[in-house]
Amino acid sequence: MSHGNSSWMERSNKVFISTYSRFPAVLVKGEGCVLEDADGRKYLDFLAGIAVCSLGHCHPEVTRAICAQAAKLVHVSNLFHTQPQTELAELLVSHSFADRVFFGNSGAEANEAAIKLARKYSGAGRFEIISLAGSFHGRTLATVAATGQPKFHQGFEPLPSGFLHAEFGDIAALEKLISPNTCAILCEPLQGESGVRPLEREYLAKIRQLCDDKGLLLIFDEVQTGIGRTGTLFAYEQLGVVPDILTSAKALANGLPIGAMLTSDTIGSYFTVGSHASTFGGNPVAAAAAVATVKIILAEGFLAEVCAKGEYLAGKLAGLAAKYPTLATGQRGLGLLQGLVLTEAGIEQGPAIVQKLFERGVLINFAGNAVLRFIPPLVVSRDEIDLLIKELDKVFAEFI
Repeated sequence: MSHGNSSWMERSNKVFISTYSRFPAVLVKGEGCVLEDADGRKYLDFLAGIAVCSLGHCHPEVTRAICAQAAKLVHVSNLFHTQPQTELAELLVSHSFADRVFFGNSGAEANEAAIKLARKYSGAGRFEIISLAGSFHGRTLATVAATGQPKFHQGFEPLPSGFLHAEFGDIAALEKLISPNTCAILCEPLQGESGVRPLEREYLAKIRQLCDDKGLLLIFDEVQTGIGRTGTLFAYEQLGVVPDILTSAKALANGLPIGAMLTSDTIGSYFTVGSHASTFGGNPVAAAAAVATVKIILAEGFLAEVCAKGEYLAGKLAGLAAKYPTLATGQRGLGLLQGLVLTEAGIEQGPAIVQKLFERGVLINFAGNAVLRFIPPLVVSRDEIDLLIKELDKVFAEFI
């Protein structure tokens, strides 16, 4: 019996609910920025598990931390203190605005915790949260209601009440939605899923001012932008705005499931014993992986290199846009979260471009029906960036 791609895909397709449109490959191993499928084919990875494997695949120090912890203690629940989650919480607190942390297992759970805390802190009658059109905050009923993209709502109505969406980039439209029922404004410093759309510094500053003037909490969803992706541990550090609550997940444990909500002593005190919980949150193995991951990212020179390589990638993408003006109009992004903005003609070809690159052994994706998104491991080399650009150049040449 064959144990290659086709055999495994056939088995897979018989047993899974069809919630994913998958590439026709069964990935079996990876190292650094390179993945290998069941047929032995190799791929240059500019997806990183959707901005998750920021230290690349099977980073030796993270693997060591996982194996060592798995040999000692895997799970006891949060009825007990455990060492790795305490160490991780200390790391996050000492390198952010926050005083307190809550751990879950995913970005959606971190955002759920933030939504619940904002309501609890704000008191009776203040339950509405305003997010932005184009946002993405998760797939649970509350986080999908907070997501400002109607396509994610379809078929799940009625959604939980209390979520409003303001037009992206329009501070006056946002202000009009504020009422006595409003408790918080929730936004990503850069919208990843809807097309790598950074929020302007001035716009973010005005949102912060609105929150201060109206007594609202500002929640930053840094699930995709956090843990070094933009060149600082959290994106807010380079944007001149400090949130009241911040959520993190994705890259936090370099591939193991973990989510975190960070906040101040004062706000955090509104969660008391029994008011929120997570069976697996801050699980010892995931937390040990996260400690190793965060320490590497915070090591001297690492984030400076992310910034430098981000600028290098941005420059190369801008060069491609200039070379193929019928397909692309330019690049946008922060650090190693970059998008190549496509023209109308380019958008029509977006999925085909991604497919052609896959066939050439390069993994990227098409985000927000607007951009080609590049979210490689933060350890990507300039040679690997050059290889991506070379392959993208060849694919673009086929479409003009």
